[in-house]
Amino acid sequence: MKKLAAFLCILFVLLAAGCTSEKEKKVNDDGRMVVVTSFNAMKELTQAVGGEYIRVETLVPDGTGPHGFQPTSDQMKMVHRAKVLVVHGLGMEPWTQDVVKAADNPGLVVVEASQGVHTIPLVDAEEIKEHGAYDPHAWLSLKAAQVEVSNIASALIKADPVHKEIYRQQAEAYSRKLEALYQEYKKRMAQLPGREFVTGHAAFGYLCRDFDLKMNSIESVFAEGEPSAKQLVRLLDYCKAHHIRTIFTESGVNPKTSLTLAREIGAETVPIYTLETAENGKDYLTRMRENLEQIYEHLK
Repeated sequence: MKKLAAFLCILFVLLAAGCTSEKEKKVNDDGRMVVVTSFNAMKELTQAVGGEYIRVETLVPDGTGPHGFQPTSDQMKMVHRAKVLVVHGLGMEPWTQDVVKAADNPGLVVVEASQGVHTIPLVDAEEIKEHGAYDPHAWLSLKAAQVEVSNIASALIKADPVHKEIYRQQAEAYSRKLEALYQEYKKRMAQLPGREFVTGHAAFGYLCRDFDLKMNSIESVFAEGEPSAKQLVRLLDYCKAHHIRTIFTESGVNPKTSLTLAREIGAETVPIYTLETAENGKDYLTRMRENLEQIYEHLK
């Protein structure tokens, strides 16, 4: 993190000469408030709340993981001229504090969208030491996403109180959509004969909590390193014991081990979304519905 802080300071020196005016910081050329988000899921939720009154820019490029992200000078300029910065929190963006400091934007409203979410604690000591105490993937829970939408709305209202009623109404409308999707699949998932499924990495703990499902995975919460031979044997035994017929895979995680495991147990591999990056031109609700439908269909 010290290297990152030094890197960001150098970037800020380079961009300082081209700093925008106070007016340009607050609004885009078309009058919309500039809001910067960390990664795709935050962009989706923020756009749903802000609608036509905001312009959303995203720091982490598609195909790049938020954990290892390092901003460029152009991305630092985005934060410098923004009115609001939306990050997820829970250790997902360990660079946030350094970015905010280096951006030198005193009026910036910063919100951690996950604040107040009922968190899932990590149990692995090394993961806790490296990433913090909690599983960060709360945006994959329809219940947690409602908390995040509320937090985002509060930040937009603080930055732009003139449109507070619109932000509040749009947040409530979107939360109703999230709740409706949750209720629909809560009923359907309750009828499943099996509740165990296997993924490429352990990103779906919050989704599992929503629907009383049980996840096992090839890689850890942070998809760091391939499993050992001993771990693979245990996972193979688990798949056989629970009659696993599908291995779910995610973009950004090497599918090699998933394909090998699927071949060993005679299963198929099926992609599902983590929403860390934009995929197939589909929005948050569409991809969440497709995730839930895939899980439901393959557990029937």
